[in-house]
Amino acid sequence: MSDTFQPPIATSRTTAGLPTSRLGTWWVVASEIVIFGGLIVAFIMYRMRHGEVWAEQAEHTKLYAGALNTFVLLTSSYFAVCAHKAAEAGDGKKAAKLLVRTILLGGVFLCVKAYEYTSEILAGYGPLADLFWSFYYTATGLHGFHVLVGMIILGFVAKDAAKGKNLHRVECIGIYWHFVDIVWIFLFPLFYIASGL
Repeated sequence: MSDTFQPPIATSRTTAGLPTSRLGTWWVVASEIVIFGGLIVAFIMYRMRHGEVWAEQAEHTKLYAGALNTFVLLTSSYFAVCAHKAAEAGDGKKAAKLLVRTILLGGVFLCVKAYEYTSEILAGYGPLADLFWSFYYTATGLHGFHVLVGMIILGFVAKDAAKGKNLHRVECIGIYWHFVDIVWIFLFPLFYIASGL
């Protein structure tokens, strides 16, 4: 019996012309789209019904913080793309360094969000202050949880990538991270811009 590590069969199989790891990642993303899609559609429907009231509430969100977080997430996605390119070229150490940058920017995103939550709650705009704020905290909190989960997975993938192992996972976590970024691209205008119009 050989002592060398044999990757699981699932990582080398293909289904519908896609590696199973990538296909599995897309299934996870599809299920998450259902969750966030439902939240966004419900928010839009209530927004149309509670126009002026919600516009007044939305004025209390911190546009500059939301804009900063948009920039932070877009930059983190750029590093995830660069990490994928490095992994494709077989440079695991470079991929790992780029993934660490992605993790750090995810941390910046969460710190900005914590600042927002703290200042809004102290100003009297907590999760139960109004239906608008209930939606706001539910959607952005769920998104923040996905950022945290992504950071943890990125850490494991970066650790392996630094050793030149399982480089195909860099692409998979990149797909997930881009999804998290795209969700924010929807949430930012809905809660910080469009709701105030």
